Amino acid sequence: MKKIPTGIKSFRKLREENYYFVDKTQMIKDFLERGSEVTLVTRPRKFGKTINMSMLSESFDITKDSKEIFKGTKIMDTPYASELNQYPTIFISFADAKRDKASIVSTIKDQVLKEWDRYVYVFDDLSKYEQNKHDFLESRLMNYSNGNLEGIVDSISFLMDKLKDYYHKEVMVFIDEYDTPFIEAHTKGFYEEVRGGLSGLLHNSLKTSNSLKYTFITGIQRVAKKISSVI
Repeated sequence: MKKIPTGIKSFRKLREENYYFVDKTQMIKDFLERGSEVTLVTRPRKFGKTINMSMLSESFDITKDSKEIFKGTKIMDTPYASELNQYPTIFISFADAKRDKASIVSTIKDQVLKEWDRYVYVFDDLSKYEQNKHDFLESRLMNYSNGNLEGIVDSISFLMDKLKDYYHKEVMVFIDEYDTPFIEAHTKGFYEEVRGGLSGLLHNSLKTSNSLKYTFITGIQRVAKKISSVI
């Protein structure tokens, strides 16, 4: 008997561990056909945003072999099956960026460093200038004691550039609950101390990067202004 996937956030786990599964893989087709560099979806928590984002990331991630977990799904009966595992992919979640400022900052840095570590091989053979930039960004990302986001605004965009150089393909970027740190900082009274660094991080990777293919962002708060006003 299949299990009910309560609280499951990983599409791979959902498919590999005999959970009930509602096939929403046509989202991949819709996402590609939309052709927008940035897609923002805002819904309250528990609306299935994270599992769908995990599905999208698994479908594109060039470092993975996802044939088995997509076997028998609707997307495999479309021409977009050829896009399976064809792009360098960054998947970051800010869902746990909560509590005090130090916790929010460390969670943001941890999420970026996780992807840096996953793709550590793309930092081999850097030029002297690139190595200096790498070392500067890495030192800021690994400095948890300063409690701020100063100096990390290029950390995602730099990784994107190196991924594009390595794979000769533009990068898919997925960011879950991008607005949680903003909401938490506003609620706790230190919004201005977080806003600049986080806005810069998003702006440099999603708005001005030449290495971006498409990005899919989820948020938990109703948007009153265009996302461009944030990033």
